Amino acid sequence: MPKAHDTQDHLVVRGDTTFVDVISELRAKDGSLAAREQKVADFVKANLSAISGMTIAAVAEGAEVSTPTVIRFCRSLNCEGFREFKLRLAQNLAVSQQYLSPRAAAPAGRDTPLDHVLGGIQAATLAVRAQIAPEDIAACSGVLVRCRQMIAAGIGGGSSMLALEASNRMFRLGIASSTISDSYVLQMRAATLEPGDAMMLFSSSGEADAVVHAARVARSYGARTICITRPGSRLAQACDLPIGLEMPEDPDIFKPTASRFASLAILDAIALSVAHSDADRTRENLRRIRASLTAYHGRTDPQPLGD
Repeated sequence: MPKAHDTQDHLVVRGDTTFVDVISELRAKDGSLAAREQKVADFVKANLSAISGMTIAAVAEGAEVSTPTVIRFCRSLNCEGFREFKLRLAQNLAVSQQYLSPRAAAPAGRDTPLDHVLGGIQAATLAVRAQIAPEDIAACSGVLVRCRQMIAAGIGGGSSMLALEASNRMFRLGIASSTISDSYVLQMRAATLEPGDAMMLFSSSGEADAVVHAARVARSYGARTICITRPGSRLAQACDLPIGLEMPEDPDIFKPTASRFASLAILDAIALSVAHSDADRTRENLRRIRASLTAYHGRTDPQPLGD
């Protein structure tokens, strides 16, 4: 049975799998290892990318220690032996390599941070125009106009923000809507849906287990499922109406991803289509919102409706 809690800072226990961040362990224990183990640590740090292709004898020779010392070093980093250490290191490097290189230089000259961000947003919106078919927007709009209620869902920072904005857009158009970003609540709410309901899901990867499972549950009970996600992903395959969006990751790891602006553009297009599809209801709903806000703050000049 896995332990519910581990005192090691860099151990993450989930199910039957223990994840060891050996790079963090290596840094945390730098200088505190026994002298000969420290020699192994120094050799590993100098040859991070090459270790996965080396034998234990080659590492021992390179660090000028014995093979038992290499094994003791691996165990000091919470690995059973050299084989597990190599596996853990390879896993870490696969996702961490871009973060281990020297820090990217800040935008220079006229290319200010604002220019850098706005350029990314422009590229993202151009990608939307090239990838999204108008009939996909119309199909999603048709489902939402006729739905009894809509649940918008996303797990994680960007996706949960998009889900909140989807609900924010749709209630203004007279569609009963709510937002969920808790994975357990999402499973429960999906099970309460039925024909006539709709679920709109957001995931940049399309592989978030909680979101994929909720889509399958909602669909099994007859609700219509819409998603904005990566084409061909598990979420795209699980939904009735997937809108696929392929956004390359920016090489600048410090720059906030512009993909959320692409998804927001798609969401706004769906909302606009919904508004025009039921113009009379939308117009009356917006009028009542404006009247309510005017009664609340007393201002009558043109203003966004609570944005």
